[in-house]
Amino acid sequence: MTDLELARQELEKSGAACIVAREGKTQSSWEKGVKPLIDWLGQGEKVFAGACVADKVVGKAAALLFIYGGVSRVHAQVISDHAAKAFQEHGVPYTFQEKVPYIINRTRTGMCPMEQKVLDICDPGEAYTILKQAVKPEGKEN
Repeated sequence: MTDLELARQELEKSGAACIVAREGKTQSSWEKGVKPLIDWLGQGEKVFAGACVADKVVGKAAALLFIYGGVSRVHAQVISDHAAKAFQEHGVPYTFQEKVPYIINRTRTGMCPMEQKVLDICDPGEAYTILKQAVKPEGKEN
């Protein structure tokens, strides 16, 4: 079984929001949004290096964070057009179950604020800096 297959299977089975798989081992997060990705990246810029990721929802913010961390492949249950374009531009292979124009915010009244913050950003490092500042210390997103 490949790491991507392992991540996808674990995502389906566990109900987690995100699974990172590398060399047959997995890390899971049940937190929604980009905060867990920011936390993982705090352990080292290339924390996703060579890893495969399966995630429930991938917008452009998450895509740029995965790219910044060096992910090798991504599967999203839901992916935004903006995230797909970012993966294409950076040469990261991805698969998905459903593609949407953009990720909807939690109140379902518009675009996800994190995706909106990086809409015009192409550089993953710049996106990381912006998103890290946008995530409040207590774990809630602005």
